[in-house]
Amino acid sequence: MSSCFSRWLLLLQAFILGLLLTGGAFALDASEMFDDPAKEARAREVGRSLRCMVCQNQSIFDSNASLAKDLRVVVRRRIDAGDTDDEILEFVAARYGDFVLLEPPVAARTYVLWAAPMIFLLIGIGLFFAYHRGRTSSHLPSGGKSGGDGHVLGGEGS
Repeated sequence: MSSCFSRWLLLLQAFILGLLLTGGAFALDASEMFDDPAKEARAREVGRSLRCMVCQNQSIFDSNASLAKDLRVVVRRRIDAGDTDDEILEFVAARYGDFVLLEPPVAARTYVLWAAPMIFLLIGIGLFFAYHRGRTSSHLPSGGKSGGDGHVLGGEGS
């Protein structure tokens, strides 16, 4: 009896894992897609540059969120209207801000966004050296210097 239950439990776990791993595969339905493969490829290329505002780490073509679906429809409508890829990205960014772009432009308003990783890296390096400088000087007895073997030189009795 427990052997049969274990098998079913294992199958259920495998099924759930399969659903989780293929979540992005169900993001599109057939009604959204272009009949023309070239237009569809272009729509996907543009969509891969747009962030899902709900999921925030997925493109609109990898997300199942309703907002992502709405943005996919907007992209397709703009392609049908004859917009270029850049015009579509500008259109969406004008309505949702630069955050909707997976690669925001380098501009005066986004300098902090682009500089933040380097700033945090420099702060981290500074803290690392400050911590280790304070640690090595606190291990020495006052008034003496450490020799290579860890003994104090120049103190009393030398």
